[in-house]
Amino acid sequence: MRILITGADGRLGSELARVLTAQQHTVTGIDIGTVDITDREGVSGAFATASPDLVIHCAALTAVDFCAEHPDEALRINGYGTQVVAQACLRHGAALAYISTNEVFDGQQCRPRLEYDAPRPTNPYGYSKWVGEQVVRDLVSRHYIIRTSWLFAHGGHNFVHAVLQRAREGQPLRVVVNEVSSPTYAHDLAAAIAQLVATDSYGIYHLVNEGYASRWQFARQALDQAGFGAVLIEPIALTEFARTSRPPQYAILRNTAAARLGITLRPWPEALTAFLEAEGLRAR
Repeated sequence: MRILITGADGRLGSELARVLTAQQHTVTGIDIGTVDITDREGVSGAFATASPDLVIHCAALTAVDFCAEHPDEALRINGYGTQVVAQACLRHGAALAYISTNEVFDGQQCRPRLEYDAPRPTNPYGYSKWVGEQVVRDLVSRHYIIRTSWLFAHGGHNFVHAVLQRAREGQPLRVVVNEVSSPTYAHDLAAAIAQLVATDSYGIYHLVNEGYASRWQFARQALDQAGFGAVLIEPIALTEFARTSRPPQYAILRNTAAARLGITLRPWPEALTAFLEAEGLRAR
């Protein structure tokens, strides 16, 4: 299969390129350095070159606080940029896999969210991604909408890296106890997406590592596995953590649709162990 990945230099996009290339697919990647997804001519040129059977649309503005400060920019990239990609898929007859987020939900219900629960975003990032979902559903009949949450990956700097860095430097740790979701390892997510797009079973999917945790529990597990079990974490409420964007409080995603196809991800503590081992950060 000929596959075009947008956001191919990002943490998930690069993992997908690695996995799909190993499976003998012909993979073409584009990123902001080569093609701006809001540029119709640039996107058309990329499609003409790659002639994709499938597009996996990872490219997005994911800095949630920046999105809160610049909601029009979030909508331009995540909403209307997705429209440009979807329209190109329509012209070229390509299927589209759109990577979305748990932040399309409001986090007000204390139960895991299912694939066809009604979205109700409460911040500009979540709203812009929900607009992208609607564009995909309206324009591309052969589509996958793939929601995930709390992605941690190799390369760059993520929540796990930040927690361990503060522990190494002896800095105090204050972590939220009432923001809850499903930590997800990019390595596992990429493998699950590769399985899913091989099925031609289009629809909405929640792909996350099994289980859920608060931010505090996630941090505690990372510290314990990395040999910082004696480091204390002060538990704080979400309202005490000053930031521009307010994330959903209880936005757990439950994998039901993909599980029916036999696609599941291991429990998140096991995934965290694998991540720390690969990074050389797990205590022996």
